[in-house]
Amino acid sequence: MELKCGNRSLDLSLPRVMGILNVTPDSFSDGGCFNSLDRALKRAEQLLLDGADILDIGGESTRPGAAPVSEQEELDRVIPVVAAIAERLDVAISVDTSSAQVMQASAAAGAHLLNDVRSFTRHGALDVAAASGLPICIMHMKGEPQVMQQAPHYDEPIEEAVFAFLRQQVIRCEAAGIDQGRILIDPGFGFGKSHEHNYRLLNRLEHLRSLGLPVLAGLSRKRMIGEATGVAGADQRLLGSVAGAVICAMKGAKILRVHDVRETAEAIRVVRATLKEGSEG
Repeated sequence: MELKCGNRSLDLSLPRVMGILNVTPDSFSDGGCFNSLDRALKRAEQLLLDGADILDIGGESTRPGAAPVSEQEELDRVIPVVAAIAERLDVAISVDTSSAQVMQASAAAGAHLLNDVRSFTRHGALDVAAASGLPICIMHMKGEPQVMQQAPHYDEPIEEAVFAFLRQQVIRCEAAGIDQGRILIDPGFGFGKSHEHNYRLLNRLEHLRSLGLPVLAGLSRKRMIGEATGVAGADQRLLGSVAGAVICAMKGAKILRVHDVRETAEAIRVVRATLKEGSEG
């Protein structure tokens, strides 16, 4: 399984690690840590050394209750970082955005993947994504970040709701000219889901594999980890986050989106060795 990312290919026959690089002042775990070009570049270099296969750059926080930012502000945060990383580092670059303008500018600056928590539903986003020729990731989210965690409710089992939503988005993307070979799917842990929803979805993650598309999973440092472990601080949820990444990989996820790259990459090497042995046996 190979994902064509612009001028490079990413082998997804075994799980890959996506390192999170938030160039924001208000992300839930690392807001304000890397929101200058110099610090962002140093962080990108470190993530690559730690074992990241992909870097996911975001300029707008989508944590529960997050306030939106202007398109120009997001451009100012993201594009210089994308351009600098594309010029200096040999790594696949993903951009976490819902803005058509940011998508277009990111593709021009050297991005290899477009990752949208709103599944390209904002004005112009789907057309820009289709025209870019880049792979995209669509994600399930119920509501907007400002209100998504206010008593989320589903009439059907969460895995069926997520499956149905993603299937419809895939059909929509194909109608816009994006073939399935360019599409990743993300179940959206923590986006409009209760503790019970998140863990039922994690336990049934294989259900999404019947869509026949690579799964990207991100539960790193999220509230669901803190609720299960009793650890309040987001930056103290390392062990639970690595455990979650390993579970996702063993259940078929191909890309693990994480903050703690070195520790996760080491754990995923064990998963890769296990899965490789199983395929050869």
